[in-house]
Amino acid sequence: MLLKRLLLGLLLVVSLSANAQTVVLKHKTYTSTYDTVRNYPVLVEYWLTKAMLVCPTRIPRGNAFKPDPLLPKQTNLQSSYDGSGYDRGHNMNAEDNRCDKQGMDESFYFSNMTPQVPQLNRGVWKSLETEVREAAAVADSVKVWMGSVGEQKVVGKLSIPLYCWKVIYIKKSGQYFAWIFPNAVPTDKNVKFYEVKVADVEKLSKFKFTDK
Repeated sequence: MLLKRLLLGLLLVVSLSANAQTVVLKHKTYTSTYDTVRNYPVLVEYWLTKAMLVCPTRIPRGNAFKPDPLLPKQTNLQSSYDGSGYDRGHNMNAEDNRCDKQGMDESFYFSNMTPQVPQLNRGVWKSLETEVREAAAVADSVKVWMGSVGEQKVVGKLSIPLYCWKVIYIKKSGQYFAWIFPNAVPTDKNVKFYEVKVADVEKLSKFKFTDK
């Protein structure tokens, strides 16, 4: 009985520690679940609609990367990115906010950034972002989830994740799609190559995905 109680206590401590490691930061167009130890978001989620992409006057793309005012100390990461060899990889893409000045500004918070290998961020990851926007422009409401997992090494205050993933739900068709990308130079330029089952991402990320 004593051993059982000790084990239960240990599990509770581990659970509390894991929960204490992340903080949920809600912004106008996205919500980030940010890992304050690894200093990247383990989950960013938002709805992408046609109205967010089509407007009379599109806002110029920003470039002012900055700490998140909701978590300024932990997200003051510019010096760690400088000279690191890794891109400040957007989770919610700036292009998704071309119709909203506040959304554009907030998309450059470091709580929305993941240190990504440049060839991934500027290559197949960018291609997938374009495909998701195209889906939203046609089918309107698309729920988007993405995040990163693991640690291959530490650079400054940054943990460099092992994998970056994305899941989308297309409301009109009721379809889900999912992808997992190693955070490395891509071995294939085709987005389809990285497509997996939603259950695979759930197993990897420990998150469940639902449109509710």
